Amino acid sequence: MYGKQNLIRPRRSNLRIKKIKMNIPLNTFITKLETANISALRKATLQPLIDFIEQKRHNHETIRLNFICTHNSRRSHLSQIWAQTMASFFKIENVFCYSGGTEATALFPKITETLQNVGFTIEKIAEGKNPIYSVKYSENEHPIIGFSKTIESTFNPKSKFAAIMTCSHADENCPIITGTEKRVSITYEDPKVFDNTDKQAEKYRERSEQIATEMKYVFSKVNN
Repeated sequence: MYGKQNLIRPRRSNLRIKKIKMNIPLNTFITKLETANISALRKATLQPLIDFIEQKRHNHETIRLNFICTHNSRRSHLSQIWAQTMASFFKIENVFCYSGGTEATALFPKITETLQNVGFTIEKIAEGKNPIYSVKYSENEHPIIGFSKTIESTFNPKSKFAAIMTCSHADENCPIITGTEKRVSITYEDPKVFDNTDKQAEKYRERSEQIATEMKYVFSKVNN
């Protein structure tokens, strides 16, 4: 007879996986991105970033990624926004993405237009020569704040971050970035060269999709 035997029952965990309700058009766009088309050489270029993220996760540490370009106007913003979005898409927690430049200019309007076209909700929240934008990939998540700033800006982390160099000029002209734990060179061609041409929209869309695809690959490989 088992009678009133004292059985030990496992307690239900109070921890629940956070579900992100991403904007539907954006979710569809991300799902269709083909990471299989990334070359072996390019995957090798992305691997140090994957390693950094995995190590931080393994150690239960905050993951800070600062994407750096010369003017912080195009490629660094695309990289910051797509990386933060992909971290959420793959439910990789404690990821905080930033961007900066060797000088501050302004976030180029074609960047916000390109991102809106794939499902981001973008609002200009401050006017001026260097406008400030709210960029949202989900209705209920905190927005990514986009504006041009230098690497040293108080908006950016001062230590314990990875510096991801998104343009060769910044990579070559910034031999030392104070506070970084790891420096990774992941450079992209500048869509700026197509400004005011009939290929402008195509080339901005192409660059955005390339960065989105590569950031999808990076976060899909974390602890996979």
